[in-house]
Amino acid sequence: MSKLWGGRFTKQTNKLVEEYTASIQFDKELAEEDIEGSLAHVQMLSECGVITKNDKEEIKRGLNVVLEKIQSGEFEYDVSHEDIHMNIEKALIEEIGPVGGKLHTGRSRNDQVATDMHMYLVKKVKQFIAHIELVQEAILTQAEEHLETVLPGYTHLQRAQPVSFAHHILAYFWMFERDKERFQDSLKRSNMMPLGAGALAGTTFPIDRHRSAELLGFDSVYPNSMDAVSDRDFILEFLSNASMLMMHMSRLSEELVIWSSQEFQFIELDDSFCTGSSIMPQKKNPDVPELLRAKTGRVYGNLFSLLTVLKGLPLAYNKDMQEDKEGMFDTAKTLDGALQLLAPMIATMTVKKENMKQAVNEDYSNATDIADYLVNKGMTFRESHEMIGKIVLHCIQQNKYLLDLSLDEYKQFSTLFEEDVFEILKPYNVMNARKSYGGTSPEQIQNQLDLAKKHLKLVEKIT
Repeated sequence: MSKLWGGRFTKQTNKLVEEYTASIQFDKELAEEDIEGSLAHVQMLSECGVITKNDKEEIKRGLNVVLEKIQSGEFEYDVSHEDIHMNIEKALIEEIGPVGGKLHTGRSRNDQVATDMHMYLVKKVKQFIAHIELVQEAILTQAEEHLETVLPGYTHLQRAQPVSFAHHILAYFWMFERDKERFQDSLKRSNMMPLGAGALAGTTFPIDRHRSAELLGFDSVYPNSMDAVSDRDFILEFLSNASMLMMHMSRLSEELVIWSSQEFQFIELDDSFCTGSSIMPQKKNPDVPELLRAKTGRVYGNLFSLLTVLKGLPLAYNKDMQEDKEGMFDTAKTLDGALQLLAPMIATMTVKKENMKQAVNEDYSNATDIADYLVNKGMTFRESHEMIGKIVLHCIQQNKYLLDLSLDEYKQFSTLFEEDVFEILKPYNVMNARKSYGGTSPEQIQNQLDLAKKHLKLVEKIT
């Protein structure tokens, strides 16, 4: 069967070339966007007098027939037609005859595919924003239930200072909030329309690109036709934003894996998000956060792959750009699965408050507070820091913790110590003492929760 572009050629395309250059295996994902764009394009052509009203109606009828076949799974994709655009156009001509050939008037596959991808990403990004908010809601619910649950905070994965579990997990709320804002901001650049730019230089037909944009819901139109067909910044931005989102989900997943281990026992993931071992019957493996952590790498890879493809391309369109789609589709699929699993996994996990409390009572994470205690008594911080280091060393040698020492033992280091030091050292009081904005005291965390709810506009729903 001859190609729709075959007039220039005297030989059939080599079968291997045909298979190697075809993109229909993956760009069929854009089928609905492709037809939606074509319906708007033909409507605009009719309004501008480029085609007749009767031709418009017949082409629209044919496109809707093709769409129904695609949605029902009846449509047969053919690699010899290369891509989704040619497959649909060929099917349209078979359905309504030669008039179907008028559909492509005033456009090229170059601006057509770019338009499809813009439409696809706008739709996906809006879905991901909604999915991120579900994750944030799950975090808020856990935070509200554990406002005063104390656990060790870590630096270098070494116990540092007591913090609230709510405070710890809310850190991820704000990471995801930034991710959400990045996606929201990216819509300004994704929701631009390339259609009507032609192959690279526009068209001689009296089209109205702004009317096409209005019909398709685009906010703006590319002002430069060469930029319109060669721009893939919007995909790079999506992949970059997705990479940061995956990085944040990976960090949280790492904590869930560690916290659910026998060594920590801070949380337990619901059975529905874990798997067992084929040989060790006692095992409960956190496979979901482990896989989520691992899949971060493929999203990074998709970003670097496209950056590498684009780095040396001259204007305007080049076949290299066919490589922009698989990574975009793969990243969208990866994000979709990760976000939909993360929200219920957080919502259903059990927080083991007593284990957290025991952990924070069996460490030296309250040491900073007795250093501050001595500073308030008149000692310089540097003197205090050195003295408390010696007290901690003494405790380690005596197999004791700071709350285990007697007042007499403290006074051996400094006469500034009084009975009130034991109140200062209680983990809850250590946590509660940090009343600075953004700190770990319950009132500051409540302020943070209130602010988080405002960001989600869910104050009434959650409370």
